[in-house]
Amino acid sequence: MLQATASAGTEDRKNSQGLPLSGITVIDLSHVYNGPYATFLMAMAGAEVIKVEPHHGEHLRSRGDMGGAALPFAMLNSNKKPVTLNLKSEKGRTLLKEMAARADILVENFAPGVMDRLGVGAAELQAINPRLIYGSSSGYGKTGPYRDYPAMDLVMQAMCGVINSTGYPDQPPVKSGAAMCDFSAGIHLYAAIMTALYERERTGKGRVVEVSMQDATYASLASNLGMFHARGDAAPARTGNRHGGLGISPYNVYAATDGYVVLNAPGDHHFRAILKVMGREDLKDDPRFLSRSSRVMHFADVDELLESWTRTMPKAEIARLMLAAAVPCAPVRELSEVILDENMHARGSLQWIDHPELGRVVLPHSPLVFEGTSRRPIEPSLPLGASNDTVFGAWLGHSEEELAALKDEGVI
Repeated sequence: MLQATASAGTEDRKNSQGLPLSGITVIDLSHVYNGPYATFLMAMAGAEVIKVEPHHGEHLRSRGDMGGAALPFAMLNSNKKPVTLNLKSEKGRTLLKEMAARADILVENFAPGVMDRLGVGAAELQAINPRLIYGSSSGYGKTGPYRDYPAMDLVMQAMCGVINSTGYPDQPPVKSGAAMCDFSAGIHLYAAIMTALYERERTGKGRVVEVSMQDATYASLASNLGMFHARGDAAPARTGNRHGGLGISPYNVYAATDGYVVLNAPGDHHFRAILKVMGREDLKDDPRFLSRSSRVMHFADVDELLESWTRTMPKAEIARLMLAAAVPCAPVRELSEVILDENMHARGSLQWIDHPELGRVVLPHSPLVFEGTSRRPIEPSLPLGASNDTVFGAWLGHSEEELAALKDEGVI
């Protein structure tokens, strides 16, 4: 664990006590969404995460109109210690090796081979520290014919079939609004590293783990793949807002007087409950609506029936009535509504934070809740290189004179 003498380090240790990863040190070389989300989960689980960036900062710092600290950066880099390091310099690589010698985990999401070419790949670092867990993520993985293809979330959505499965069958494909490939890979990377950490408890040895965005996304298309398996080329590529496998009805977005709601009836009892809420129990024996299979065969009739009712009411009232009847339902909300969600704020999953660069903003906490232990307080993301003295000085033991020389030489 970091033995920093600075007050911030002492406070970090106090705030992380009792959390599962308290005492674990992570070197985070990753950027944008994929790797930083995995290390964010580690930080909020109690780990000391040192974020290593080039002198110009990682890409996410400068995205958007927010100047030096865009909101996405703040969302994924709470409770991390940012340092700057020039890995293209020999002294920079030496400092990274010093850090790796004391760390438990290193995470990177560079293109395959970049770290090896710099001379600080998994083999070199684990030779220094055999207990080090080395986690990496990339678009297509370190093996296979696509290994060297550049990848970002949009590209991966196309390659994985996400874009072609999104939208309506008579219209062009549409990307998912969420960066699902990036974040799915980040979650899987966290899982792989935690699995290796558990193994290390038994063996005393670290391990190299990797996650590709392509691999991590495939299973999310289960419904679509199920329909393709059953229908082959007859299966529509895109089903709009209907079930991806066209196996559930009702399952759609329906107009209300002030927006839209979603309704889903996975079981026959759900549909009977819907009819009761609508005051249309006279239709409970209609052969079109008796079973899930018959409702799927009469998708259009089901949707017309529901929307003729939903169009007469506000979305919140529809949701209130349906949820009271245990029917899966929700209003389609704007982002301005989502960030104020009373459930997430009550749980501490979303929190108002005074950020030194962004002002008062809503930031997420980790979705991982460890019962019996208080959530680690959110500490806002810090400016570029803010922890250089704490990490390279107090932790690694370099003097003020050495740090000044390293800065003058462009190493840190």
